[in-house]
Amino acid sequence: MTAVSPIRRLCAALLTLALLCASLPAQNDYVFHAQTELVLVNVTVRDKSGNFVRDLKPEDFTVLEDGKAQKVVSFDVENTDAVPTTDVAQVKLLQTPAKTAAPASQANEVSAALGAFKDRRLIVLFFDLSAMEPDEVDHATTAAQNYVDKQMAPADLVAVVSLGSTRQVNQDFTTDHDLLKRAVQSFSTGSGQGFEAGSTGTTEGTADTGGSFTADDTEYNIFNTDRRLEALRSIAAQLSHVDQKKSLIYFSNGMERTGVENQSELRAAINAAVRANLSIYTMDIRGLQALVPGGEAQNASLRGTSGYSGAAMINALNSNFSTQETLVTLAADTGGRAFLDSNDFGKVFKGVQEDTSSYYMLGYHSTNLARDGHYRRITVKLNREGLKMSYRKGYYAPADFKHSNEEERERQLDEEMASDLPSTDLPVYLSTGYFRIGDNKFFVPVSVVVPGSEIPFSRSSDRDKATLDIIGLALDGKKLPLGDIRETVKLAVSTSAEVHRKNVQYDSGFLLPSGAYHLKFVVRENQTGRTGSFETDLVIPDLKTQPLKMSSVVLASQIQPAGKKGSANNPLVRNGSEIIPSVTHVFTSGQHLYLYYEVYDPGRENGAAKSKDSSGIRLLSNVAFFQGKVKAYETPLLETKEVNAQDRHAAVFQLDVPLTQLKPGFYTCQVNVIDDAAGHFLFPRLGMLVRQAKPAAPAPTAASGGQGD
Repeated sequence: MTAVSPIRRLCAALLTLALLCASLPAQNDYVFHAQTELVLVNVTVRDKSGNFVRDLKPEDFTVLEDGKAQKVVSFDVENTDAVPTTDVAQVKLLQTPAKTAAPASQANEVSAALGAFKDRRLIVLFFDLSAMEPDEVDHATTAAQNYVDKQMAPADLVAVVSLGSTRQVNQDFTTDHDLLKRAVQSFSTGSGQGFEAGSTGTTEGTADTGGSFTADDTEYNIFNTDRRLEALRSIAAQLSHVDQKKSLIYFSNGMERTGVENQSELRAAINAAVRANLSIYTMDIRGLQALVPGGEAQNASLRGTSGYSGAAMINALNSNFSTQETLVTLAADTGGRAFLDSNDFGKVFKGVQEDTSSYYMLGYHSTNLARDGHYRRITVKLNREGLKMSYRKGYYAPADFKHSNEEERERQLDEEMASDLPSTDLPVYLSTGYFRIGDNKFFVPVSVVVPGSEIPFSRSSDRDKATLDIIGLALDGKKLPLGDIRETVKLAVSTSAEVHRKNVQYDSGFLLPSGAYHLKFVVRENQTGRTGSFETDLVIPDLKTQPLKMSSVVLASQIQPAGKKGSANNPLVRNGSEIIPSVTHVFTSGQHLYLYYEVYDPGRENGAAKSKDSSGIRLLSNVAFFQGKVKAYETPLLETKEVNAQDRHAAVFQLDVPLTQLKPGFYTCQVNVIDDAAGHFLFPRLGMLVRQAKPAAPAPTAASGGQGD
């Protein structure tokens, strides 16, 4: 099996990435502080009866890291069963961004309050209002109010955070019941956005509501899911300087990860929580659901035969499982617990209180000074028999880029590619698709974007220079590589401010057969060594089994002259021009929206010859834009009676839509394709955002980059 040579190209994209860059993971038993090089290990020790053992001393513990003994330099016992003597009106830990220095007065306040955290439970109530239905918001707020009224212990120090369009700190840490209840009661039933997972372009198994239109929101999950994980990661970062255990109770109606999205974000959120000693307890606020064959009584009947064959029931079960899978992962990997399929929403609060009642906190300075980013295993031993311990088994060491040589830097990229632990220090975004170029042979365009504001430049003569290392793999179901990319991209511009206002987009591609693949890309900027990774799954369908054979739909706002290299197999290069895919699907009202898609082997009208020429076909296509259920705009219907890409036996559609026709806002772009001769049709849908056009800026200068093989 041989790797296919990729087609590579670099361009400076004139895109905005504001939506993607909006302000925009039992128990956690360690946290690593890179600033102090102190490793903290939280240890719970119980006797055979399950009671906490309280009389242990530092000399009773032996701590090993990768088999080598470590000297315990700090020792503390946290006992939240002890009743605090004072209340805490409010400590502002969450209201200052983690990377922003707090004012001196606020820093002093936080510093003074850190001592008050001893023997306290730090609990964050996190309400994900971005997807919950109104009744689910009510269930979550009622459960939280009952906890404050009936279950909240004197040792509990509680904060309230919500996520709607942005993350908000509704109430920072306090013991004041009135403040907490006021914050929880502020969530109106209209706060939830709801209906997150819309239909996906097929009417099979959907409710027959007399022709009403349901917006396809799956593309927005790229933003919504990552936004939630980013919110969890930011909370962990803001609490990382507090040594005690922290618990976050995450109220949601599930978190389904669909579409092209960054799976690295999930693992990065988990790792951030683990490093910050933050356990996540997930509560599926939908409670115990009754999945009824044929749908619930208040819903309309289902189209097709799914309701009778059992397919609709299987789909409902699979959908419910997929929304709970990420909740279980977040909880299990951070030392928390997942509370699913239960109408007793108070269990989660009791679970948090039980898991954080008493523990020992040991600290040591690692004797391994290498900043290699490797995993280090921790072992804790006791000099007493018959006791049970629970603690986190290891941590990832920090990595130092500045002091590494070229060989070590190459190894860093290879290890990052092979590592299950992702890196998201450098924001990376990716989009992909598929186009048939031969019998079971597809070109898979890949566009990787790095925000220009994240790239540091060094000054050399009259040019600002920077380099990016990019590596990528396409793995099949057996984890075998079928395609690879490896290139160093050089940026040289007259002023780095030009790139900072834009984004750097790297376009490449694979040649692959139909099948299921896992794509992973790693990008590193070589000034500070920050790396970012992006992982996603891609399914290339077997078009031989499809009634209407169609490619992916590419949305773009830029067409540029095609380069001399790497365009032979790229369908996006036509007549000397190349369509640059939009990774974010974010456009401005002053731009043109270009849509590109292909239809293969179209049917022929009765009496037409069956030869592979351009006669006897009739394809109709246009594009409609919906806001909710309202059609905002529709392009005129196009008709083609010829196959205009004979080498691929494809009818090519390239539409140009001036976005002055659309007001700023979110839209569902529905591409309508009808094969009139064969009687087949498809209606793929994609999410997009139109933003208000800004005043004209000086003409940009494109960054230059080398060509690959």
